[in-house]
Amino acid sequence: MRSNDVRPPEIPPSALADTLLDRLTSTYGAAADPRQARPMAAYMKDAAPFLGLRTPLRRELSQAVTGRTPKPAEADLTALVLRCWELPEREYHYFAVDYLRRHVTVCSSGFLPVVRHVIVTVPWWDTVDLLAVHAVGPLVAADPGLTAVMDEWSRDEDLWLVRSALLHQLRYKSATDSERLFAYCRRQSGHPDFFVRKAIGWALREYAKTDAEAVRAFVAAHRDALSPLSVREALKNAR
Repeated sequence: MRSNDVRPPEIPPSALADTLLDRLTSTYGAAADPRQARPMAAYMKDAAPFLGLRTPLRRELSQAVTGRTPKPAEADLTALVLRCWELPEREYHYFAVDYLRRHVTVCSSGFLPVVRHVIVTVPWWDTVDLLAVHAVGPLVAADPGLTAVMDEWSRDEDLWLVRSALLHQLRYKSATDSERLFAYCRRQSGHPDFFVRKAIGWALREYAKTDAEAVRAFVAAHRDALSPLSVREALKNAR
C-alpha cells in the first residue's frame, strides 16, 4: 500500500486537547514575531510558515500552556497531535512533537498510524527525525510486532517513511536489531534522495558507537552500492 492510499486517522473528542489548544493558540499567537517568522521559514526551505518564536521562548511558553494539566491518555494525545497538525504554523507542530515525546509511554501500538500520518504530512527533517527517534522508536521497542510495519516503511515510496524506518533504532544501542538495520541500509543504498542517503550514514554511525567492527564490515562489503555520503557518515565513529 502506498503512502497516499492511507486514510488519515480520526480525531477523537478530548477535553484536555480542547484546553491545551485554546491555551496554545492564544499564547503562541500573542507572542508571534513576523520579523523572525520569515527567516525561520526560509531556513526550513519554506516547508511551513512560522509564527517567529525562537526555541527558548517557545519552550517557556509551552510550559505555561501545559501547566496544571493532567497526564494525557492515548486519545488525548491523538486529538492534540492531529489538531496541532491542522494548524499551518510550524511551532504548533513542534509543540505536538515535544508533548508526544514527553508522554509517548501512554501510547499503545495502535498509535503508530497517528505518527505515520504526521510524518508524511508537511514533512521535513525538523519534525520527521524527532518523531522517528522519540515516537516510532519507543513504540516499536514496546511492541516488537511493529517491526513488520518498519519493514513496510523501509520499502515505501515516501522518502520520509524510509528515513523514519532507518532512524527509528537510533537510540537502541545494544538492543539494535543490526540485521534489520543493515537490511534497510542495503535496500535503500541506491536511493537518489539526500535525506535517505544521509539517514543511512547517520544510522550506521550511531550504531558504530555500539559495534564499530560490524559497521566497518558492512561498509566494506557494500561500499560499491552505498553513496559516498553514506560511507563518510557511517565511518565517523568506526575508524
